[in-house]
Amino acid sequence: MTLKDKSLRLFIILGGFFVANALIAEFIGVKIFSLERTLGSEPIQLAFLGTEGLSFNLSAGVLLWPVVFVMTDVINEYFGQRGVRMLSFLAVGLISYAFVIFYFGIRLSPADFWPTSHIPPDASAALQEEIRSKVGDYDFAFRLVFGQGLWIIIGSLVAFLIGQFLDVIVFHRIKKWSGDKMVWLRATGSTLISQFVDSFVVLFIAFYIGAGWSLTLVIAIGLVNYSYKFTMAIILTPLIYLAHYLIDNYLGEELATKLKAEAAASTL
Repeated sequence: MTLKDKSLRLFIILGGFFVANALIAEFIGVKIFSLERTLGSEPIQLAFLGTEGLSFNLSAGVLLWPVVFVMTDVINEYFGQRGVRMLSFLAVGLISYAFVIFYFGIRLSPADFWPTSHIPPDASAALQEEIRSKVGDYDFAFRLVFGQGLWIIIGSLVAFLIGQFLDVIVFHRIKKWSGDKMVWLRATGSTLISQFVDSFVVLFIAFYIGAGWSLTLVIAIGLVNYSYKFTMAIILTPLIYLAHYLIDNYLGEELATKLKAEAAASTL
């Protein structure tokens, strides 16, 4: 098999996009944003399990995790459980490697000029003071952004692996029952179930175990997060059909059918 082989090229493209999205989602996830204010409205006030004042304050990583799980279903369809497992372990390995590099990177002694290098020397005194009041020390900000807590890292990686493997299992259980019909059911259904588990595992490890939050608070926040993921999974369903259409046209009917059959057989 060479790079001229369409199935190999497809796996590399899908795998590269899958790993890249997982990496980006992990690293931008340190930012918590207000979904309502981003959309131009005031935060709504929800209440779950006696916890009031909940709104859609989400990790920026949620922008890409639904895409990762959509990619999981597409890879699952054409390359089966072994393909997803390989890419999942690769993604976790590269994310772990990146965090190790960040750990050493934030401990490097900065050059004398660098902590204030973001302040333009030719800017007005008022602008310089404004920048300094927001980010006075560039090195300190760097440490805060890239120095995520150990429990958050562990929780995120464990939740990712559990979610991936659960997605694969549910996907093929539904496909075994439905055959080649109802692509939306196995793709969206497996994503909804795996995202549900993923949402609570990461919070439980990172904040119940790691930060001492109450179990009630963890569940309440998990329900808010999952309601967003549930909505996004439904909205992204048409992308599954678009991906199938593009891939089938790229591979040709014969090769596409062969890959799907081999993927299904490898999980029986």
